[in-house]
Amino acid sequence: MFIELDLQSEVPLYKQLADQLVEGIASGTLSPGQPLPSVRTLAADLGINLHTVNKAYQALKQDGFLEIHRKQGVIVQPGSQPSADEAFRQRLQRDLRPLAAESVARGMSEADLLELLRTLYRQIQNPPSKGGTSS
Repeated sequence: MFIELDLQSEVPLYKQLADQLVEGIASGTLSPGQPLPSVRTLAADLGINLHTVNKAYQALKQDGFLEIHRKQGVIVQPGSQPSADEAFRQRLQRDLRPLAAESVARGMSEADLLELLRTLYRQIQNPPSKGGTSS
């Protein structure tokens, strides 16, 4: 799997895992209806506590990205993904505000910040193909 966790990061492991799974969904690396490894398997593969994986899976279930079934296990939401509704937009604004403020404080131009965001968005939307070279 494409998951890489930074054990030295200040970002909690469950959040890193959840963020990377959402990126996999956004980029198409993970398809709707695709099964994911069990909590136990993924925890063993990543060398982390199974409660960490469970917390990430539960958070993504609550956000509408995953379904968890007793018999089928964990699968990527087979229907449409959650929409960018007003609640999401408010959370996004809240989360981006400190980054925008720090960018201003560090003297980064609005154009540079927007270009960086545009680049990240496009990289996620159009990830490099497997076996290809990345820039």
